Amino acid sequence: MTTILDGKKLRDKILENLKLKLEKYKKKPNLTVILIGNDEASRIYVKNKQITAEKIGINSTVIRYPETITENELTEEIHTLNMDENVHAILVQLPLPKHISKEKIIGMISPQKDVDGFTPYNFGKLFSGEKPFVYPCTPKGILLLLDEYNIKLDGKHAVIVGRSNIVGKPLMQMLLNRNATVTICHSHTKKLSEITKTADILISAAGENIIKEKMIKPGCVVVDVGIFKDSTGRTRGDVDFENVSKIASYISPVPGGVGPMTIASLMLNTVELFEKKNHSD
Repeated sequence: MTTILDGKKLRDKILENLKLKLEKYKKKPNLTVILIGNDEASRIYVKNKQITAEKIGINSTVIRYPETITENELTEEIHTLNMDENVHAILVQLPLPKHISKEKIIGMISPQKDVDGFTPYNFGKLFSGEKPFVYPCTPKGILLLLDEYNIKLDGKHAVIVGRSNIVGKPLMQMLLNRNATVTICHSHTKKLSEITKTADILISAAGENIIKEKMIKPGCVVVDVGIFKDSTGRTRGDVDFENVSKIASYISPVPGGVGPMTIASLMLNTVELFEKKNHSD
């Protein structure tokens, strides 16, 4: 029988523990999110983050700007937040308007307030084998989920489908740090199924429904990071869940797997940055 990697259940446990911890603090962490434009998906994501934060005792601030904001205006806002002692975690909701450089804006965030773990400083720390201030949320959530189910990583062959800076690249390094052997596949990979069939742990973050039953070996642990709407409006992941779940030992559902863990990791990161700041004062 396949075991479902239940991200909702673990998320609830993590959030409850954070809530109990924060109840003991006189001062509360502050998570500030910058939201630009009227992208519906971004608006919903930010609203969900805000609701979750407030529920567990994190003060959440959302700063909204129209799509016409200039890059200079945005960098000035980030500089102000970097200097604000009452702001402990900063998140710039992506995507940004085309006239604003994502790399420049992320690079402006103070590494000590970089709740996503995306700044060059934190990325560099991760890839040099040192500890960043925090780890990127989705990869962190994936490892927390695997740990919850006592899935061993040491010596295992992990195959990642997708090489984004948000998931694939940081996850590769985090798995290497845990002594897994890691292969990264992407849109230019030849004979993808031959590689995925060698995986003890398969993690797909491609954003399209590509992982079929014939592509994995029996007993493989399958983590589905993809989430999108198909032509019928149904929420889907990268993995053909119905058929792959018949031979996988563990599998994460979409929705209800990695998504909730990303939110949980964001809250964990906020509290970690808050604690590091207050400990250093």
